Amino acid sequence: MAAQPRTMTLEIDDELHEFLALMVSDAGPYQSVSAYVEDLIRRDMASQEAAAFTQLQVELLTAFSAPEATYHPSSAAEVIARNRI
Repeated sequence: MAAQPRTMTLEIDDELHEFLALMVSDAGPYQSVSAYVEDLIRRDMASQEAAAFTQLQVELLTAFSAPEATYHPSSAAEVIARNRI
């Protein structure tokens, strides 16, 4: 089942409106304001996901570069208990 489209109202200043008009004109890359906004949102989502993945990589690199002597055995139950919110 496809998601139902939602309608939104957007207020922008004249400068942004002029730019938007160029983006959805015959010479612009988008067929409609909706297509442009959807593309912007998808790009922003992808950017945030990439940033989160990069942060995870940094955290894992830090964890795996710790000296082995700092490791301590833990059971699954201990890990689960330690990570409960």
